[in-house]
Amino acid sequence: MEKIFENNKKWVAEKLAGDSDFFTKLANGQKPRYLYIGCSDSRVPVNEITGTGPGEIFVHRNIANMVVHSDINMLSVLQYAVEVLKVKDVIVCGHYGCGGVAAAASNKQFGLMDNWLRNIKDVIRLHEEELMSMEDEEQRQRRLVELNIIEQVHNLSKTSIIQNAMLSDNAPRLWGLVYDIREGLLRDLKVGEKDFQQYDHIYSVTGDMTTTT
Repeated sequence: MEKIFENNKKWVAEKLAGDSDFFTKLANGQKPRYLYIGCSDSRVPVNEITGTGPGEIFVHRNIANMVVHSDINMLSVLQYAVEVLKVKDVIVCGHYGCGGVAAAASNKQFGLMDNWLRNIKDVIRLHEEELMSMEDEEQRQRRLVELNIIEQVHNLSKTSIIQNAMLSDNAPRLWGLVYDIREGLLRDLKVGEKDFQQYDHIYSVTGDMTTTT
């Protein structure tokens, strides 16, 4: 912990050297443009790979960058980012070599985490034909990482938070990005609005909330 405190002091000194009011400005509030939903992997430093500074990107992280509809934590972050902070872009970002994705693709037990990984197994089920057609294991794993990101962006589009936001004049854009740790580069998987619209007849909800008896 001594190293943490030492690094913190150096960081503060560097920021103040560039702008003596840096922390005063930060304390006055935040107005980030982006919401980033990513993996908890320590090799993926969000601000560094995106070139963003404090106050510019709102972040939620979990194992394998999942958007799970029963995850109150994620939904609370999403609602706050979209409805209060008015972010312009919502990003789901995964990475090649994801341990959570690899674990879900195996038949091993991992304890409590198995309940979380089951959501990725659903992605495998949905895309089993494509994945099983790949003979190279590394290629299959990389494709599963991409498919998982795409499905999580779809999950975003199914939430009432995003659907309500899409009815406004300043609806946020949804993005699916994959990070290649070996290269350090981000790649756009180009998950477009047309990809969601084909399921509108199933997932789309409009109008006021109703109650049932």
